[in-house]
Amino acid sequence: MVRHERVAAVATLALLQAFVCAVGAYVLAAGGVGADAASPPVKAATPTRAPVAIVTSGPVLAPAPDGSLPGKGTLAARLTRAMGDAALGRSVGAVVVDIAGGSVLYGSKADTGITPASTTKVVTAVAVLSAAGPDARIATRVVQPKPGVVTLVGGGDPTLASPKAERGPGRPRFASMATLAARTARTLKAAGVTSVTLTYDDSLYSGPRTAPGWKPGYVPEGSVAPVSALTMDEGRENPGHENSPRFADPSRTAAGAFAVLLAREGVKVGKSVKRLPAPAGAKEVARVESPAVYELVEHMLTESDNDLAEALAHLVALKQGAPGSFAGASKAVTSTLGRLGVAAGVQVSDGSGLSVRNRITPAALARLVALAASPANPHLKAVISGLPVAGFTGTLGGRYDKGVAKAAAGVVRAKTGTLNGVNTLTGLARTIDGRLVAFAFMADDVRDPAGAVQALDRLAATVSGCGCS
Repeated sequence: MVRHERVAAVATLALLQAFVCAVGAYVLAAGGVGADAASPPVKAATPTRAPVAIVTSGPVLAPAPDGSLPGKGTLAARLTRAMGDAALGRSVGAVVVDIAGGSVLYGSKADTGITPASTTKVVTAVAVLSAAGPDARIATRVVQPKPGVVTLVGGGDPTLASPKAERGPGRPRFASMATLAARTARTLKAAGVTSVTLTYDDSLYSGPRTAPGWKPGYVPEGSVAPVSALTMDEGRENPGHENSPRFADPSRTAAGAFAVLLAREGVKVGKSVKRLPAPAGAKEVARVESPAVYELVEHMLTESDNDLAEALAHLVALKQGAPGSFAGASKAVTSTLGRLGVAAGVQVSDGSGLSVRNRITPAALARLVALAASPANPHLKAVISGLPVAGFTGTLGGRYDKGVAKAAAGVVRAKTGTLNGVNTLTGLARTIDGRLVAFAFMADDVRDPAGAVQALDRLAATVSGCGCS
């Protein structure tokens, strides 16, 4: 009977999507305050909202306090057995929390700090939605410091797209460098200007361009670009490939590409393009804006986008008046979580989870997921709608297709985390009795990565399948 119910849930997922999209749009419209319009890099969104970027799944969206809690003894026995899988190694922590009541249904090393890998992005998502608001947008601008000179000013949007970038299915409509060039040329020509000197300004960010705890190979192998306030195509040499090599200086590359595009629009650009901060109050010539933060958060979580995670963490720092640096972001994220009452157990050096210095407890991750899932926090709903759906979307799209975990396809929604020796999973599941629970399973002494992934999926499936008393 349980198997029949799970198959039926998956079969009806497509029918639920249209309804859930409408509900999701309504919920998002009800929550959060837009960006501060006075801040140059970020502008408040207009009332017209772009479509939700990620189609959400029905079974795990809202708490159902009417369902009975799974029996702690049975759940503990099953999870303890599953956590004994040798593939997970000797450093494993876990927690399962009832979202409606807040009680801990299972815990093992729940308050032990463990390397979180990309589950750090849940921390970043909660922080940026709280600090900037779901409707904030990031602007890339062109200003005119003096006659005959224009400056390309980076606002911290790494998704700014070149003409080579293709918009994939389910992705937000990112801001376009070509559009910015066309708008700039139109304004200049209207003023009778057809030749300019171009400079660029990436001074919004400061400090090192790589985070403490990043391995030297991350940039060359294409895991992440040097973090810059002015970046195009997330610094990729080939924007069509996720792990494309990254440019050593994304700012200079973006400025050079803008010069070419401006010339194509009929505005001659001087040969020398230099880095030069724009003076405060310089007249704005043109701008383009990123999708709203809630869309960026959804995309970041679903695709586990490292570059976007770092930009959003830096945005938290800027909204808190801190330096746009890794150190500033770390402090600002922590203080933002502190105001929400969920800072305990969170220690981060970056926003993406690539840093091996990060430590987060399973209890902290579960608290963050539960906070975002609460009806009291509609401005955080993008955290939930952005979590990959087991067997369907993002980093869980190719999982939950065999064995015990297969029954959890379409029912579990969770963020993955992977580094050398680290595998983690945190998210939501609805038990067969209809109870919504948050979970976190973390291992940072993994001996068998493929086996560890399967073990984590079995643990999540165990949570969703245990309704015994």
